Amino acid sequence: MEADRKAMAGDTNQLAGPHSEENISYKVGNKVICCLEGARIGIQYETSFAGEPCELYHCVLQSKSFLERVTLLEHTAPFFLPILEAENDFLSSNAMKFIDPVGDLLQAYVDRREQVRLIKELYGNQIGKLYHSLPYHLIEFLLDDFDCVLAWPTNQSKKYNGSTMNRKEYGVLGSHLTPARLTYAEDALRTMSLPEAYAEIVLNLPRALQQILQQRALP
Repeated sequence: MEADRKAMAGDTNQLAGPHSEENISYKVGNKVICCLEGARIGIQYETSFAGEPCELYHCVLQSKSFLERVTLLEHTAPFFLPILEAENDFLSSNAMKFIDPVGDLLQAYVDRREQVRLIKELYGNQIGKLYHSLPYHLIEFLLDDFDCVLAWPTNQSKKYNGSTMNRKEYGVLGSHLTPARLTYAEDALRTMSLPEAYAEIVLNLPRALQQILQQRALP
């Protein structure tokens, strides 16, 4: 792995403090790693979406001596991301085993958030309701153009990743009605970005619903 060595300056000043010009930093991919005073290591993470830069995050690691465990001193990652879990799982053995997964975690969060923002911009007039958790790892939406509800995942007691049911049937039967599985929608959500998957789902949903109705009509 090649690292670009450069003097600490510009957007990395927030990691090094007032004497940043005296420190050396290394840029590896989307990370800037530098040595700070007091046996500390600063890592700045550059996130992006569709080639455009997004937020900068940073964390500071500290170890009082070579014999003591490296600990996470501070970070600016969103509170709902499992940064402390990553510290417990990886930092005790090797600092790099912690640095890289945290970068992946931050970038994945930004990717999910921006995909939700984009789907609102592109298809907001077609979506009745859209719910997402804080880290955007659970997303539910209601299609206004079809008499059905779509959700991923569905009830935990059912091993389905995508489901559809008639709104009137849902109101009458509630949890006693077994949802129909939309395998093509599951495949789209696994292999495409959320806006691309949404377009694929809407395009093929009428045919998928017709097939479900025909299958249920068979004796």
